[in-house]
Amino acid sequence: MKNYSRYAAYFAPRPGPLAEFADAWLGWSATDGREVAHPDIPGLPAPVSDLTATPRKYGFHGTLKPPFSIVEGRGRQDLEAAVHALAQTLHPVVMPSLRLARLGGFLALVPEGDTTDLAAFAATVVKELDGFRAPAGEAELARRRAAGLTPAQEAHLRAWGYPYVLSEFRFHLTLTGKLPTDDAERVRAALAPVMEPRLPQPFVVEDLCLFGEAEDGWFHLLHRYALTG
Repeated sequence: MKNYSRYAAYFAPRPGPLAEFADAWLGWSATDGREVAHPDIPGLPAPVSDLTATPRKYGFHGTLKPPFSIVEGRGRQDLEAAVHALAQTLHPVVMPSLRLARLGGFLALVPEGDTTDLAAFAATVVKELDGFRAPAGEAELARRRAAGLTPAQEAHLRAWGYPYVLSEFRFHLTLTGKLPTDDAERVRAALAPVMEPRLPQPFVVEDLCLFGEAEDGWFHLLHRYALTG
């Protein structure tokens, strides 16, 4: 069984119009472990490959438990068993839909409606899998702090190895790297009419997906566990 440098628990849509288009948009299918040709969309301020360079290697996903190295004494099989068991205790989260939005300079899909249940779901995943996370090194902590963290974010970084969890969590599916305001608006205008017909109604988080980061830095979908709690 192949081991990976880091693992993460993500949401990833099941095969369908959204997943197919998003893989092409990013240029990488984490499900198939291969590059995908970008779509031809008029009106963009730059090539799709440039717009999506930052998020490409992660694949199309919504972060639940951010990437982490496994603590000494645990292995991939242990983690897989734990994620499987956890998925059997959790039930699907249903939201009205997704919408295209700008978050901190990048474009992403975010859920419509009350996100209370989704936030609670993500918090459970973060906490229940934390026993597998090796402590973040000083270099990683410094890199996170360089962005400028609030006291709450600093507390989460110390406790959970990542600043944007629990009270600081906001579910999103990243579509671009950071863009200037004008470019972001142009991308949104060009992408919206292509993306919107593919957005699910309702939007259902129905799986817990285990991803692994290969030695080359590219993320792969290892297993999809249905939520059956």
